[in-house]
Amino acid sequence: MTSQTVALGIGLVSQLLFSSRIVLQWIQSERAKRVLVPTLFWQISLVSSFLMIVYGILRHDPVILGAQVISYAIYIRNLQLLKEWGKLSPWFRAGAYAFPVAMLAWFVAGNQHFSLRAMLGSRIPAGLLALGAVGQVIFLLRFVYQWIYSERKGESTLPLSFWVISFVGSVLILVYAFLRWDAVLIIGNVFGTVVYARNIVLLRREQRRTAPGAISTE
Repeated sequence: MTSQTVALGIGLVSQLLFSSRIVLQWIQSERAKRVLVPTLFWQISLVSSFLMIVYGILRHDPVILGAQVISYAIYIRNLQLLKEWGKLSPWFRAGAYAFPVAMLAWFVAGNQHFSLRAMLGSRIPAGLLALGAVGQVIFLLRFVYQWIYSERKGESTLPLSFWVISFVGSVLILVYAFLRWDAVLIIGNVFGTVVYARNIVLLRREQRRTAPGAISTE
């Protein structure tokens, strides 16, 4: 079994988990007729992000790796804001801190399957790399924005701007994924783009319904 086969398997499992968190959030939001973000959303995100870190390492893709390392830290912070981080097993929390650090250290040291030197020497066209980087930066900024917004509110929440940024970033990443023919990114972002658009619609409806002077139809 080659490292690329292993990478594909890890990437697909990660995207399956990412999609499951979106489905969970989508179903709960549709039932409530407003956007909800359950704690399990962040827990699944954390596990998925770690797998994507491994995938990015095996693919020698700096765009994926850089974005996921930062996202991983933001997922932990959201669990802390929800007061759920301390409820998790001490072993899980220790592993959540140690495993990514150990994996990145192994990556820097290098081996026959992956290494930092090999990634730096990869021949991804500069224009394509720039497109992927812009898409991931925009996609990442959604969580930076969400993080700052939540810190100010004192609670973990996902505002309308989060979903708008998510939609734009997801479309750019889809273009990057098709140009690189990365099945993992394609699968993960096609479904996500639809859900982001749907959440924008739900939030706009909620804002109109709760706006001052709005007439109730119930």
